[in-house]
Parts: sequence; C-alpha cells; structure tokens
Amino acid sequence: MAFFPFVRSTAFLRRPLRVALVSAAGVAAMALVVTPADALAPAGSFVGSDSTVSEIGPTVPPNGDVNPYGVAVVAKSQGAEVAGDVLVSNFNSGPGTAGLQGRGTTIVQLDPQAGPDASPQVFAQIDPHQLPGACPGGVGLTTALSILPGGWVVVGSLPTSDGTTITGAGCLLVLNSSGHVVETFSGGPINGPWDMTSTSIGAFSELFFTNVLNGTVKAGGAVVNQGTVVRAILFNSPSGPPKLLSTSVIASGFPEELNAAALVIGPTGVALGENGALYVADTIDNRIAAIPLAAFRLGSAGVGIPVSTGGDLNGPLGLATTPNGNVLAANGGDGNLVELSPSGAQLGEKTISPGGAGALFGLALSRAGDALYFVDDSENQLNVLR
Repeated sequence: MAFFPFVRSTAFLRRPLRVALVSAAGVAAMALVVTPADALAPAGSFVGSDSTVSEIGPTVPPNGDVNPYGVAVVAKSQGAEVAGDVLVSNFNSGPGTAGLQGRGTTIVQLDPQAGPDASPQVFAQIDPHQLPGACPGGVGLTTALSILPGGWVVVGSLPTSDGTTITGAGCLLVLNSSGHVVETFSGGPINGPWDMTSTSIGAFSELFFTNVLNGTVKAGGAVVNQGTVVRAILFNSPSGPPKLLSTSVIASGFPEELNAAALVIGPTGVALGENGALYVADTIDNRIAAIPLAAFRLGSAGVGIPVSTGGDLNGPLGLATTPNGNVLAANGGDGNLVELSPSGAQLGEKTISPGGAGALFGLALSRAGDALYFVDDSENQLNVLR
C-alpha cells in the first residue's frame, strides 16, 4: 500500500498536526489498570466542573424521523452545506410509522449559532427505491456519518422492515453537497456499518467503520464474536464523487448481538489518534481498544489492544479525540461522557444527558476543537458541550 501521511478530519481541525506513528508494542504500553480518577479532570477539560451543556436545536424533520445518531461538522461551504453547520442522521422513521428502528431516511442540518429555537433544515431525504446502486435491504441511516473533501457525505445504512427484522447487509451511501445520493458502496466486508470516522489528504481519503451484522441475525440474539472494523480507501476525484479503491478488515472478533431495545449492539465509535492508532468503542465488553497503525496495516489486529476497561465506562458508543489527544466516549448505559488520556487513564466523567441510558450516540468536535456536538436521543436534540 502507498504511504499516505493521513491527518484527522473528523473534527476538521485547522491547526498544525504532528503525526507520530507508533509500533504495536508502543500502543500496548498504553494499556493500564484503570482506577477511579474523577478528581484528575482539570478545569477546561470537557468533563471539568466549568464545562456546560447547551441546546442547539431539535433534529426532527417534517417527515417525523427520530432517533438522531450520526454527527458531522461541515468544513467548507458548498452546495447546501454551510461551514460550521452540523449534519445529523436519523435512524428511526417518524411517529406515523411507529418510529421504527432502521427506517430513518433523513439527514438534517443545524446552525449552532441559530439558537435552540432554530428549525432543522432537511439536507437529505433518501428514497430507498431511487438509489443509484445497491444497498441490500433498504435504508436505515446509522451513526456512520462523515464529510469528505468536496462536500461529499458518506452515511451508513442498516435497514429493517418493521423496526426489528433486519432485511440486509446495508451499505454506505454517498451524497453530494446538495444532499442527493450519487453512488453506493456495498458487498464484501461492508455488513451493517454502524459508526465511522474519516481522514483525508490530497487525492485520497480513508474511511474507518465498524460492522455489526457478521453473524448476528443467524445467532438470533446470542453474542457472536464477529464484529469488524473496515478501512476503505477512496480516490477523491476532481470531477465527480469519490471512487472506492479497496476495502480491508483491520480488526475483527468483537462481540455483537441482536437486542430488543437497541436492535443490535456491537463495536461502535471509532476515532483516530495522533499516535496513529484507531480507538474503537467495544460496547459489549465495556472497553476502549486501540488498533495500531490503522491507516497502513495490511491485516486484522484482532480485537485490538486494551486501552481502558470498566471504571467510568458504561457501554461506550460514540468516540472523538480532542486537540490535546484525549479520547471522549459517550456512554450508552448512563448518559455520561468519559474523558480519557491517550494512554487510557480515565480523567473523569460528566452527565451530559438527563435522559440517562440509551440517550447518547454520535460525537463530533467543532472546527476549532473547543466544543463537542452530541445528539441526545431521548429528546431528539442536538446539543453542545463547551
């Protein structure tokens, strides 16, 4: 594989970036025994005593879609996208269809400066019957949401027929900056894309996404250790949508299962660190793992190297990395945000959703890296922590 000195793009940080790739042994040295460390959170950290949560606005579009999952920040104004705005994907259909999981078809766009009374703008409403390519099973938009150079939006789909019956492997949908689907990526290791991050430089981008449908449907509710993390390499065409060059499984063996309340549980959030590692939220095993040399590795790292387990973690879902290299994890089990050092020390936690369990999913940093946008599923709301 060609050498691409990738930098993080999930938070679209405009600052000099030091890329320090480390060996597997170096990442292994990060693993440690976690002890309670709430008092370690300094003022100015995202979980410090001086950080506060504010509402940005509701995420429910006119068609009534609910359950906001994915969050991505627009880097550059183009088409319908406005720099600094936030895109949010919805996983459930509206109340008119009983709010079915795996049936959401909308991405909304919100202006963080507009205040809590601002109405969400519909960036995209996807018709599963009018797709330009294959998406096995239909459309149900997940937490997997990224924006690539040129304003191309990539979003994952994990579809159901009735909110409980999974109908296919899903796909990755590629939309232009005006919100129209222009291509799909499906097949191969793409099997229930659940969350995603991306990184770009020059003519190439990489997507890193988790998959949760490898054997889960057949298992009928039993835990199977088949969840994967896939890297997709794309060519950023100057005259059209990005082209998929290759896909590789870079991690495998994560526990996953069907779940009556959450539809499916498995490896979820992914976030790139400046140390070259890809952090993964191993939700069922209640831990954060690291995949060393994620942008360059040629094979699977298995379930990765343990970075932090238990303690303040409680079913981690969404992940993000901060400008100082810390890792932020949104707990699915209690509505708390946990901040960890790059080596895995738990620096503290903060309740950011009064709704508690099941309310938190996607995370994304502002372009300046000083604010954290997150969806509150219990209120169908986009909020900010700063």
